[in-house]
Amino acid sequence: MGKAMSKKNKLTSEDIEFLKNNTSFDEEQIREWHRGFYQDCPTGELSRNKFIEVYKQFFPSGNADMFCDHVFRTFDQDHSGSIDFQEFLLAINVTSSGTPDQKLKWAFRMYDIDNSGSIELGEMVKIIQAIYAMLGAEVSQLQDTPEARAKRIFQKMDDNGDGHLTQEEFINGCLNDEDLYRILAAGS
Repeated sequence: MGKAMSKKNKLTSEDIEFLKNNTSFDEEQIREWHRGFYQDCPTGELSRNKFIEVYKQFFPSGNADMFCDHVFRTFDQDHSGSIDFQEFLLAINVTSSGTPDQKLKWAFRMYDIDNSGSIELGEMVKIIQAIYAMLGAEVSQLQDTPEARAKRIFQKMDDNGDGHLTQEEFINGCLNDEDLYRILAAGS
């Protein structure tokens, strides 16, 4: 994705144009995010460990490690093992101010663990287990196990019953069910 930028801590006019065209941020906001990113990540790369350290602060009562792994994998678009500034800002843009459709496309990529272009039941179980672990005590009052919840959600969304959710099935299923949207777009 943007590894060329990550080797330097200076934004070029091309970098700014790319980010202006692909996010909702203006030049001043991009520069502000950039300063903060390099203050926290002087190498220009956010490591998995640093990402988890920061993310865990938002969920002190649970174990966010598993969920963080999935979010980190989705942010790290070029699969380099670190997140550069462009990957970071593109992901922040989608998760903070993206449209429901953009957020759901991002969530679909997170659920599609093996990057096959579809979601299988086992992948959904893993993500829901990670969400339950992250929320900790907050989910202790829920009646469903992660497996039962995933199976119920999956059955609702798998329109053609083929055992795979396409991006279209996933998005339509979420958009047509507010509770599903809230559950499945958690973290986005």
